[in-house]
Amino acid sequence: MPDISKAKVLILATNGFEQDELMVPQRKLKEAGAHVDVVSPEKGKIRGWKLKDWGESVAVDKSLDDANADDYDAIVLPGGQINPDLLRVNPQALQLIRSFLEAGKIVAAICHAPWLLVELNAVRGRQVTSYHSIKTDVINAGGNWVDRAVVTDQGIITSRNPGDLDAFSAKIIEEIEEGSHAGRRQSGKAAKNEPRPGVH
Repeated sequence: MPDISKAKVLILATNGFEQDELMVPQRKLKEAGAHVDVVSPEKGKIRGWKLKDWGESVAVDKSLDDANADDYDAIVLPGGQINPDLLRVNPQALQLIRSFLEAGKIVAAICHAPWLLVELNAVRGRQVTSYHSIKTDVINAGGNWVDRAVVTDQGIITSRNPGDLDAFSAKIIEEIEEGSHAGRRQSGKAAKNEPRPGVH
């Protein structure tokens, strides 16, 4: 069993997150020893989406107002249609993700969550995957979309759907074990000079 007991991981979500895409990585990261905080614009609890209806709620550990990328090693972005669609119009949420990207920290997005990376112009020139329905969005944003369970490109981890959660979670743990990608990520400096749609 990998030991990432010194790592701190932030899961960013709001109401409508795909239930398993938050709860499975949360559980697996904790089992590997990481400290995991669920961060949200909402306070108290947020409710997941399971198949075709609302599912379980999870406790919010920290408000988005109080979250700082400097305190964490990685950020996990669950999918679902509702959750990333709400977060991609939240400037504060986008700024938090941008802070992880620019610091060369691990950013893991599954299902519809790569929408958030598209919004930040973070898929351009990178190999990524996503839920099949947003493939065109990723390609139009300059990403090299591939149909694989998990894809890693310079610290950005992407997966397609809940069926990929074991591979997604294992890759997050592996990347945390390897450490920061600040030295091998190209985009941190380059992307600063490029426009980021939706964030000014």
